[in-house]
Amino acid sequence: MTGRFDHLPNRRAIVDRRLLAEQVAAIDGTEIADLRRQIGVLLKAALEAGRAEIARRLLANPSRGIEAANAQAYLVDQLLRVLADVTTQRLYPLANPTTGERLLLIAVGGYGRGEMAPFSDVDIGFITPGKQTPWAEQAIESMLYTLWDLGLKIGHSSRSLDEMVRQAKGDVTVRTALLEGRYVWGDEALYADASRRFHEDVRRGTERQFAADKLAERNARHIRMGDTRYVVEPNVKEGKGGLRDLHALFWIGKYTYQVQRSNELVAVGLFTREEYRLFQRADNFLWAVRCHLHLIAGRGEDRLTFDYQREIAQRMHYADRPGKPAVERFMQFYFLQVRTVGSLTGLFLAHMDERFSRRRRLGLKLARTPRKLDGFAVDGGRIALPCDDFFQQDPRRLVEIFALAAEQGMEIHPLALRCATRDARLVTSVRRDARANARFIDLLSGGHDPELPLRWMNETGVLGRFVPDWARIVAQMQFDMYHHYTVDEHTTRALGLLARMEHGALADDHPLPSEVMGQIVSRRVLYVAVLLHDIAKGRGGDHSILGAEVAERLCPRFGLTAAETETVAWLVRHHLLMSATAFRRDLTDFKTILDFTEVVQSPERLRLLLVLTVVDIRAVGPGTWNGWKGQLLADLYDRAEEVLRLGHKQKGRGERVLAKQEALRTAMQWGADTLAAYVRRLPEPYWIAEPDDVLAHNAAFVTQAGEVQLAIDAQVYPERGATLVTVYAADHPGLFSRIAGAIHVAGGNIIDARIHTTRDGMALDNFLVQNPLGQPFDEAGQLMRLKTAIEDALAGRGKLTDRLKAKPLPRARADAFRIEPNVLIDNKASNRFTVVEVAARDRPALLNQLAYALFLSKVTIHSAHVATYGERAVDVFYLTDLTGDKIASTSRVRALEKRLLAAAAGVPAEEAG
Repeated sequence: MTGRFDHLPNRRAIVDRRLLAEQVAAIDGTEIADLRRQIGVLLKAALEAGRAEIARRLLANPSRGIEAANAQAYLVDQLLRVLADVTTQRLYPLANPTTGERLLLIAVGGYGRGEMAPFSDVDIGFITPGKQTPWAEQAIESMLYTLWDLGLKIGHSSRSLDEMVRQAKGDVTVRTALLEGRYVWGDEALYADASRRFHEDVRRGTERQFAADKLAERNARHIRMGDTRYVVEPNVKEGKGGLRDLHALFWIGKYTYQVQRSNELVAVGLFTREEYRLFQRADNFLWAVRCHLHLIAGRGEDRLTFDYQREIAQRMHYADRPGKPAVERFMQFYFLQVRTVGSLTGLFLAHMDERFSRRRRLGLKLARTPRKLDGFAVDGGRIALPCDDFFQQDPRRLVEIFALAAEQGMEIHPLALRCATRDARLVTSVRRDARANARFIDLLSGGHDPELPLRWMNETGVLGRFVPDWARIVAQMQFDMYHHYTVDEHTTRALGLLARMEHGALADDHPLPSEVMGQIVSRRVLYVAVLLHDIAKGRGGDHSILGAEVAERLCPRFGLTAAETETVAWLVRHHLLMSATAFRRDLTDFKTILDFTEVVQSPERLRLLLVLTVVDIRAVGPGTWNGWKGQLLADLYDRAEEVLRLGHKQKGRGERVLAKQEALRTAMQWGADTLAAYVRRLPEPYWIAEPDDVLAHNAAFVTQAGEVQLAIDAQVYPERGATLVTVYAADHPGLFSRIAGAIHVAGGNIIDARIHTTRDGMALDNFLVQNPLGQPFDEAGQLMRLKTAIEDALAGRGKLTDRLKAKPLPRARADAFRIEPNVLIDNKASNRFTVVEVAARDRPALLNQLAYALFLSKVTIHSAHVATYGERAVDVFYLTDLTGDKIASTSRVRALEKRLLAAAAGVPAEEAG
């Protein structure tokens, strides 16, 4: 019952219980309500002072997480003891208590373990020998009201001994809370009774079921939290590899072996001393992070979001390094700790499995001999080691075991993984060994799914030792809102997606890449390129260029030919080219296609680049892929493939226009005169820019509109994964900026826009719009809201700027990121247009402000292409001056750049000048 907090230095500076008890005893008065109020004032002051002292200590020693967590529990203990004494001795005294009028107060859950964050719930239990007496009920109620008045979040229960046993038997959550039960105050004999009954009546004989229940509970929690340790905004408590996983290990160990402290797990053989040291380091670090998080948030907050990460990194004294800011270094260490938790969990469960399976085998005369597999043993369907020094005998086996797991589709025994972790350093001696490298390439591209074996290889540290460049991206996070995972986890997922695509599992989601995958000759080039595409992140500089240099060095070692090495390096160097071209450029501008194919040069490289691009985007995280991106990549692939196959012998521009017009006549069932009249109204660029289905939609819409001055249509466009909004209106300056603002007010994001003006002065503008989740607006009410917002904006009903200011930023956490606005003006990217690219932090009405700046600059917008990468937006405009020429004047280019930079930074147009 004592000694748990003896290690805390100068405990009286946190709270002096004797002094506090004397202050409480000195309170005058007999009215219970007044006494309770005065007691509450003293306890509140002690609570605040104690919290402030603990926070001060944590700031002075920011890595002492367990000490801070213990101090919080110690503080609450002392307050509860003072409160319980005064409640039972002064507020509700008993002159002659009976044996039934005994009361026990225990700490349960995390508080029972003696570990609490600053704003953790206080979980307590009141236990009575039998049915609760009126006196006990009064005392308990009074204590609870006082604790609530202190602002504490109390989780409480009141049970008799029999009720405690019955509920613990029936509910694993109650059983777990009571497992951590710790004496705080009250009848010590009753506590001894409760402990004995819990162990004899509840625990005994249920160890195996308890372990199974806790593991099922853990698995369900992991699925709920995203089922990966490497999400970039992790939950410190509930996430995979977080504190709750460490607690689950201790609970299972305590329940099975009746240990009281985590260091006793070594004595019962569940951990080695080195593994316990890792356990303790992870536990201490995670508690430090959680305590800092609570203090910064000022409440019980366990999600380590971007807006807290930077401040915690600063509090914990992480510093910037070349190419890696402090926040990324802090998060990298965080992910290394949760990886440790994962490894320890596997080992721990292997021991538990061995304990329970050994019990099942008792009574058998002969033990089954594990069968052999290429020298390895097979134990329970898992690849195991025949002896403890198996890797030491031949370090190539450290690669072989993971390749074998991929080929056979088998798991690796956790004890074999423990040996791999222990012996990982030995693999450095076979880095240049031809057989070891050949087996590694077999693991990657042998036709089996490499994702899980590669993850095991990574988590044991073997992969980082075998490929030192990989070690530099292990647990490397990217401090932005676009990437959901660490770099190594992203890459591992991309390889898994690639394998599934090759086996046809993604054909419904990605028909073109799945088809193209079957045509690729250079399979192992593709797998190695996916492995290395982000290998140089976090080094400072362009990771594509640096990564290509790494590929040129590594591929020969892997056994790739000179030609394969050149292709891998090219893919790594240009792995962002296809997405940048598809998402930020006008694919109807033929020069865009020519510039792209000039870099690609061969159909095989085009196929490789398409598949690499798709798995790269898909592996970024949930919600980053949508039909619109797929269609843009398919359009670029088809047009580039045609150029690479036929060279420049395409149909001429005039022939293409005539072909589209004839297709429209057929679709609309028009006569020659009707088509000719319609064609006379529209400029040639319109026919080039729009696909056949949009041309037909526009023609039907314009015909139906007749002579009206404003018509708006909104309909789902499933082929593009978006909503097509068409506006037919009398053209006037600033029309595009008003429409863009109205669409945002209605909750839409413009991802593509094409702006046309008929020869008789009407604007015919087509917008592709998605909701904030990257999906089309598809409900009738949503479509009507879009149309109404545009009508109101163009009719001047309500001030658009005020409505835009009132629209909140969809992701307030974007404030955690510093993104300097940037404007690039390129007169070489297109033969007909000036191409302007604006990068800025995404925010409400960014496109509206940029469009208004272009209106003030007296330029004509022909198309707009919008891409967002988390908190970063990249908006691209194809422009001419009012006479239809490129913007060539140096002074006009500088003025345009200045105005767009101001708009990107959020400076109002009137201030920008």
